[in-house]
Amino acid sequence: MATKEAGRGAGAYKPLSMSAKEYKAFAKNREPARSVFKNCVKAFVSGGIICLIGQGVQQFFMAAFQMTEKQAANPTVAVMILLSVILTCLGVYDKIAQWAGAGSAVPVTGFANSMSSAAIEHRSEGLVLGVGANMFKLAGCVIVFGVVAAFFIGIIHWLLGLRG
Repeated sequence: MATKEAGRGAGAYKPLSMSAKEYKAFAKNREPARSVFKNCVKAFVSGGIICLIGQGVQQFFMAAFQMTEKQAANPTVAVMILLSVILTCLGVYDKIAQWAGAGSAVPVTGFANSMSSAAIEHRSEGLVLGVGANMFKLAGCVIVFGVVAAFFIGIIHWLLGLRG
């Protein structure tokens, strides 16, 4: 922030000095109000709808191809990822995510959206340095955390003698 300083001519400004505490209060007063309850309901409803669509896709595979629940799981995930990428390319998923918040980010469709939107955004920089390098900036953290968590959970299962 700056204030106009008298005597320095038109348009002369000097910076205001604020402490960190004063700046926090200043920023808090200008922060838009948000309804936590409303956002939670939106996330719950949108995430539930995405999962309901996924369940419908799984039921389709089970009925149409005589698959078990376990056999239908992989093609269901692939279809949901494909739908997410298509909707991201058309600009529809971003509109859904704007309304839904975390409800669209938590399912596997949110992960696919984050990777494909980063790839689309950086495609002008080329396939290797643009798409290849930038699509894993956000997703890389998730992949690493998932692999490390799976490793430790696998060790715990092995130590406890659990199978499955």
